[in-house]
Amino acid sequence: MTTQAKARAGEDLSPVAEMKSAVAGFMSEFSVFRAEVYNRLQQQEEKMTMFERKSIALSRPHLAAGADTHAPHRKAFDAYLRGGDDDALRGLELEGKALNTAIAGEGGYLVDPQTAETIRSVLTSTASIRAVANVVAVEASSFDVLVDHTDVGHGWATETGSVAETDTPAIDRINIPLHELSALPKASQRLLDDSAFDVEGWLAGRIADKFARAEAAAFVGGDGLDKPRGFLAHPSVDNDVWTWGNLGYVPTGAEGAIDGPDPIVDLVYALGAQYRANATFVMNSKTAGTIRKMKDADGRFLWSDGLAAGEPARLMGYRVLIAEDMPDIATGANAIAFGDFRAGYTVAERPDLRVLRDPYSAKPHVLFYATKRVGGDVSDFKAIKLLKFAVS
Repeated sequence: MTTQAKARAGEDLSPVAEMKSAVAGFMSEFSVFRAEVYNRLQQQEEKMTMFERKSIALSRPHLAAGADTHAPHRKAFDAYLRGGDDDALRGLELEGKALNTAIAGEGGYLVDPQTAETIRSVLTSTASIRAVANVVAVEASSFDVLVDHTDVGHGWATETGSVAETDTPAIDRINIPLHELSALPKASQRLLDDSAFDVEGWLAGRIADKFARAEAAAFVGGDGLDKPRGFLAHPSVDNDVWTWGNLGYVPTGAEGAIDGPDPIVDLVYALGAQYRANATFVMNSKTAGTIRKMKDADGRFLWSDGLAAGEPARLMGYRVLIAEDMPDIATGANAIAFGDFRAGYTVAERPDLRVLRDPYSAKPHVLFYATKRVGGDVSDFKAIKLLKFAVS
């Protein structure tokens, strides 16, 4: 109502009443304005909080350096092993950014980094050719080794004489395909549900044990069909007529036996001098028991145990690897190998491990199908020699 209308109506138009009315209207409008501003600030704060959380998640390191049991990807992996639910899959996908590629369409996981490292440590420390071989990590389906096994021609020249052309070295390519190695450990669901049970340690131990035994056998005698090719799978010929592509052997001079230490001395010096510095004897426990009793002409044992814990035994000053997959002493058996295996045998493997959880096939147990791709083959036929228990 306007002032003129109020005057016509005879209302009180004193200055004090008019001021009170104006202040009341202002305060009412200010309250509405303040509420709108507060709501907008609240919304803005929520947006900033969400943005800050995303920024922290993106900047978070993918893999913890220590054994952080509270790391999100570790908790998700543990939950996956125990229950295999969709929440664990989503948790690892959202929190473990570095492991996104591990989630396959069939629900597969790459083994947690620390678990994978535990498995690799066990494989390296076991009595396997892997412990002395050249081990390389590859991302392809095979690994090629380029080998120069011929000499460059040479000649002497005078100051003014012409130089004749010499032979050029030849390069060979050795292809090592990768094969799939698998293990299938199982545990009861009740055991997995027990929070005090170390799921990761159990899984790593079971996988490492099965992988170690399968690898060790393949690296020695594998036929190369869906498995690595062992060094004993290659043809062997008398070292006096050795050619590339074969392993040279030294005969003991007796069928299925060895008379004295001379054949072992001959074996050592059948290997080229450039390989002897890093050479290792490889034999199984039964053969080691026989060789350990041998003495030289002065009555001294050829075999000596390691002086410190964890140090390998030595035969004629060279370390000994006990590989149970080596053949026993028998007629015509190549029961002892001697060589520089880091130069002579190459193990190629993919660095990732995969585990699939199957709670249905063996109820009430849960199966864990673990796979790894690995290959192996001889990479230098000069670097390994064999002792054959035969007359010739």
